[in-house]
Amino acid sequence: MGTSSSSYAPKTVYLDVDGKMQKVSETSDLYIMTRCSCSKGGEADKEDMFQNVLSQVAEQFSRAFRINELKTEVTNRLAMLEKRVELEGLKMVEIEKCKNDLRKLRDEMTSKGGGRVTCGCKYSFTEDGKKLSPRRDVPNYPKYTLSQETIEALKKPTFDVWHWEHNEMLSCLEYMYHDLGLVKEFNMNPITLKRWLLGIQENYRNNPFHNFRHCFCVSQMMYGMIHLCNLQERLTMTDMCILMTAAVCHDLDHPGYNNTYQINAHTELAVRYNDISPLENHHCAVAFQIISMPECNIFANIETEAFKHLRQAIITLILATDMARHGEILDSFKQNVDNFDFTNHKHVTCLKLVLIKCCDISNEVRPTEVAEPWLDCLLEEYFMQSDREKSEGLPVAPFMDRDKVTKPTAQIGFIKFVLIPMFETVMKLFPQIEEIMVQPLRDSRDHYEELKQIDDAMTEVKPFSSHLR
Repeated sequence: MGTSSSSYAPKTVYLDVDGKMQKVSETSDLYIMTRCSCSKGGEADKEDMFQNVLSQVAEQFSRAFRINELKTEVTNRLAMLEKRVELEGLKMVEIEKCKNDLRKLRDEMTSKGGGRVTCGCKYSFTEDGKKLSPRRDVPNYPKYTLSQETIEALKKPTFDVWHWEHNEMLSCLEYMYHDLGLVKEFNMNPITLKRWLLGIQENYRNNPFHNFRHCFCVSQMMYGMIHLCNLQERLTMTDMCILMTAAVCHDLDHPGYNNTYQINAHTELAVRYNDISPLENHHCAVAFQIISMPECNIFANIETEAFKHLRQAIITLILATDMARHGEILDSFKQNVDNFDFTNHKHVTCLKLVLIKCCDISNEVRPTEVAEPWLDCLLEEYFMQSDREKSEGLPVAPFMDRDKVTKPTAQIGFIKFVLIPMFETVMKLFPQIEEIMVQPLRDSRDHYEELKQIDDAMTEVKPFSSHLR
């Protein structure tokens, strides 16, 4: 390892010496420069000069190395931040996916009659912030162009609600709001109306009966009654808006189990609303939770006082759909119907309560081929509830027990003692509904009474035939 054969190549640095930049190597040049500098002064200055040069060398090297260190540190930090942003982004995606999975699982458990005794509602109003995902995009449900035939059919109780997809029903509801002049009267943004309708549709559950198709069914019947009874000529535009909006929102986020179950099972809804119409109160809350979102607020362009009036009136109508209040509401209407005054606010309010009740339970007004599938759906939901009540040791209503109820027994009493008396009372004020709405109810009653006679006869024959065997 002789020094003459060393492959070491000395590095070059630049030093600031007396205000001038000097090119110096790490070895010989530095030594020569030091020697030359020292030779100029006296012996006393040699050590100072030597220390000065060394200090400058150390400073220059330190500065060079610090820059490299800073570069390395910045690069590392940027890489770490990029990785963190990427991980946080993935985490957010996973959180949203987890939320969606939990929502689907919860709805499946509810529909299968799991053992949970909470209300199963989509929203927990004890949490902070919005409970709905805002829709900032322009709604993109496929637009269905209504034919003239469809437009005319929409105005009649015979409309077959089973032939329509969700986007078609949304288009029909949108048309109703435009046709009744509500969009113009209340200065509704047409895009906001679309978003609101989508928000409504998304917040009806996939129950056998209380689902978005039922919402559409009730809303279409309300639209039909408005035309059939010439209500546009007798009521205000505000009344039209209240009737239609209450019909659209009246069963939002229905969990598929009625108020009796909620109260007996001490669910979250029953506790929250003190056993007083828990479902109907929840429907109202969800309705205005949706409207509170700016992108879904169809009432954004009306005065504050006007909105307060609309809100209170819509809540009043939705709460009236609780069948526990049926007798009270019908009796009040009966007291006014013989001397009805369309300029009397109390009379008109009473009429609106009865109208939404009529529309809510109007399936048997429709043709048999349209009405009977609804009965199948209702019984399926009833049986789902009664099975759960049995498993939880709760009281079971006979009309919901799959071991006791039949189609005829489920409908005869309801038609005879609830539907016909109510519609016949409304007929006193609007005689034109007799042929189109009341007579179909009477025919339906006769149809189920005949079915009951057949069922009774079959029941009597079975023991006799088994005895012959």
